[in-house]
Amino acid sequence: MNLVPAPRKPAETPLSLRRTGRIDDHAYLGNLRTGALVDRDGSVAWMGLPRFDSKAHFASILGTAEHGLWRIGPVGPDGAAAPAADRRRYLGETLILESVWITKAGTVKVLDFMPPTGAAAQLVRIVQGVSGRVAMCSVLRARTGYGRTVPQLVADGRRAGAGLDEGRLWLDADVPVGAREGDLVSQFTVSEGEQVAFTLSWQPDCDTPPALPASADLLRQTKDFWTKWAAHCTYTGARRDDVIRSLVTLKALIYEPTGAMVAAASVSLPEEIGGVRNWSYVYCWLRDSAFAAEVLAEFGYRQEVEDWIGWLTAVIGGDYDNLQIMYGVGGERDLPEEELDWLPGHAGSRPVRIGNGAARQLQLDVFGEVVDALAKAQQHYPDLAPKVTPLISGLVGCVERLWREPDEGAWEIRGQRRHFVHSKVMAWVAVDRAVRLVEAGHMDGPLEHWRVLRDTIHRDVCEKGYDKERNTFTQYYGSTELDAALLHALLSGFLPATDKRVIGTIEAVQQDLSIKGGYLLRYRTSDNGPGVDGLTGHEATFLIGLGWLIVALVRIGRTDGAEILTDALLRAHNDVGLLSEEWDPYTEQQLGNFPQAFSHIAVLMALAAARTGAEPEAAEVTVR
Repeated sequence: MNLVPAPRKPAETPLSLRRTGRIDDHAYLGNLRTGALVDRDGSVAWMGLPRFDSKAHFASILGTAEHGLWRIGPVGPDGAAAPAADRRRYLGETLILESVWITKAGTVKVLDFMPPTGAAAQLVRIVQGVSGRVAMCSVLRARTGYGRTVPQLVADGRRAGAGLDEGRLWLDADVPVGAREGDLVSQFTVSEGEQVAFTLSWQPDCDTPPALPASADLLRQTKDFWTKWAAHCTYTGARRDDVIRSLVTLKALIYEPTGAMVAAASVSLPEEIGGVRNWSYVYCWLRDSAFAAEVLAEFGYRQEVEDWIGWLTAVIGGDYDNLQIMYGVGGERDLPEEELDWLPGHAGSRPVRIGNGAARQLQLDVFGEVVDALAKAQQHYPDLAPKVTPLISGLVGCVERLWREPDEGAWEIRGQRRHFVHSKVMAWVAVDRAVRLVEAGHMDGPLEHWRVLRDTIHRDVCEKGYDKERNTFTQYYGSTELDAALLHALLSGFLPATDKRVIGTIEAVQQDLSIKGGYLLRYRTSDNGPGVDGLTGHEATFLIGLGWLIVALVRIGRTDGAEILTDALLRAHNDVGLLSEEWDPYTEQQLGNFPQAFSHIAVLMALAAARTGAEPEAAEVTVR
């Protein structure tokens, strides 16, 4: 494979290619191995192959068209591209995207999807004429190594290829494809009732092309897969469409060969436009995947829960002393953080980072979140006890050794370690769930010893993490600051919902961290240099924090407030029902990596709480 430096300017094509749009201008496609982001103008602006965490070959969302994209759309008589699609949607309860352009010459639609067939990754794009006769153009600009180099191209009639750092891309089309200065280009027209299909396939063997694709069969298989999967959902409450869209998004973030779930399908999308808070999320966090396993179990998806438990068992391998808070989707432990200095970043937000240095952090809360998810899995599916109880015993052993240590906390601070209250409460959760399982006869363990440990942690938190004057728990021991993670901590049953400290903390967090529209900050950042997280700059509101607040308000009986905030959470969706990590209510745009599992989990939590309003029973502890 021959690679040459990427040109300083995009190659000349018949189609004017613009800079990629806002984060929430994108839709998401996935095949349970990797994912792609599609802009409103029909550009695939992000995709790595063959896995979520592989090098991206379309990376324009982190720069310009120069860094790789694949656009299909109408063109005018002057060769200029049509603007964004006039309408787009997912077809039914699937991950098949339909984009429609209404032009002077006629109307055309494009169906985009990635077949979850288990074979090599494919992206299929089917152009369908609705009315008139519309001139179209496809420009595939692959740039290997995150937009850095131009691959060697070969085009022969209706099949073309591009060599990659790993494997090879093959483009099959119903119309001729030509290679022009680093691009694969097709110009064609489509009339009412006509259809033109393009299939992009990745093959690990550079010399072996894939079988010629049957796009109609792949479309049918993809539609059947998602429709059947969605039909397993047990939810019968209001806003079922929002529930299904969030569940389908979570499913599409799972790496099916191992059962791991990535936190999001992108890297380094900014939490502040022009800021430095840009991180890679294409890995499996124990925390995020535990939350996902909980909601998947709640909505009837046993197989995904079992697959996650299998992945967790494999990555731990009985070596609890070397547990990490995140791994690669294949269980990889080494995730070195790097900066890609040739990428200008989304909307000029630099640095662009891959890898994630947080993989080596101590985050005590993870033990509680994973144990809680395992315990709930056993509650939903009692026969899973033999699989989950050995994991719980090992994780509680970790808690006993580590709970008195300061840590980097749930928000993965880059500053000094602290005794975060949320972390301590989640350490309590791990022990509490083990105690309950032993009491119920579902597992063996040193019951009295664990009861003492549970009470010790509880007293420590109440003595050191609670501000009596303000009637609120604080961000960390000795702090006066607040943190949205406290809401999650107090949803655990650490104290009854009627306890004045619970009510006081919910009120204090909502008052201190809410901004326009009721959206919630994670914590207050600093205007004067690095804050508690060790970073400069600010960020938007964190959507899972709003989800926790909604559930907390339901628990204390403030359902009217919860309903108003649920409406606000759902208003943050983009036009196809997707959410990124954060929402800026002032500019009304999504920020952070996209689509984000946390945010879709928030939707599912909020809607489930509205349906049930149930509160977990607090453990019997001595509180002073």
